[in-house]
Amino acid sequence: MAASQTQPPDTSMPALASQICNHIASVFSMPTAHPPALDVLVSELSAAASRGGRVFLYGVGREGLMMKALCMRLAHLGLQAHSVFDVTTPPIAGGDLLLASAGPGGFSTVDAICSVARSHGGRVVLLTAQPETGTCARHASAVAHVPAQTMADDTAAEGGGGGAAGEGPRPLLPMGSVFEGAMFVLFEMVVYRLGEVLGESPEAVRSRHTNLE
Repeated sequence: MAASQTQPPDTSMPALASQICNHIASVFSMPTAHPPALDVLVSELSAAASRGGRVFLYGVGREGLMMKALCMRLAHLGLQAHSVFDVTTPPIAGGDLLLASAGPGGFSTVDAICSVARSHGGRVVLLTAQPETGTCARHASAVAHVPAQTMADDTAAEGGGGGAAGEGPRPLLPMGSVFEGAMFVLFEMVVYRLGEVLGESPEAVRSRHTNLE
């Protein structure tokens, strides 16, 4: 009798793209006790714009890259947006907003920056997958909960911890990739919705793009 054969996984580009996009999309249908992150961010950003406040953004590692991408789009929308640690970043003050990211819930640098922002009268919005257990949430005026896998729980999600190195299926989205991918998608939604709220036309947004390229 012939031995049974299992079908190898489809690792073609369309199949991998579909799996990744579906995994990230599923994050936005997961239950959460917090208001939708999209609503929180649009509300906080539009309020900052209406009071003439500046927006500061900060995150570490790949989360930080996603925050810089959002910072660029906020500037295109006409907001006074600054990435923390840029050499031209002004001081934060009352009426300003800090958007900080700490997917696993806590980073020492994010803790410190959020604390400084609050001490100078700034409003702090924290993006995180761990709003109940992380250390950064204690500084937050509001929380944008993105219930995605991060490095705080990636080994449990992959079923790790009991096998030898290299044992088991290789994760398609390792470590914090699900959270980081969800950040990018969430921020595209924010930019779209915020553009509507602020009445910014595509032409106006495009006109603010740098020409020093």
